[in-house]
Amino acid sequence: MLRVTDDIVLQGWEITESFSRASGPGGQNVNKVETAVELRFEAERSPNLPPAVKARLKRLAGRRWTADGAVVIRAEETRHQARNREIARERLAELIRKALTAPKRRIPTRPTLGSQRRRLKAKAARGQVKSMRARPGDEE
Repeated sequence: MLRVTDDIVLQGWEITESFSRASGPGGQNVNKVETAVELRFEAERSPNLPPAVKARLKRLAGRRWTADGAVVIRAEETRHQARNREIARERLAELIRKALTAPKRRIPTRPTLGSQRRRLKAKAARGQVKSMRARPGDEE
């Protein structure tokens, strides 16, 4: 069971963890102990997430989203399996928390009259500078 927010609690059947040998430093420990954690959350089948949150989670997860609708998170930062489990679970919770907040709708605005005039004045000044670079006899 993983508590994401006060309202959302993921059940044990939704999350599966598998362990494998991690890469990187660690000496003989890397060759012997399975400390890397691969956490798999069945997001598509989860009854705890509304459809809008699932859609945002799919977009946020990117390539971590599998074809069958699961989010796969791999953690192999530390040499301790328990700490890697905590890291993977916290990453999943953070990803779901991000998906919970709906993006604000963009309200299209128009540039002010003053900003338009300043822009055109700057363009005219720049054009004047460039026209001064031409050869004296090349005027059209």
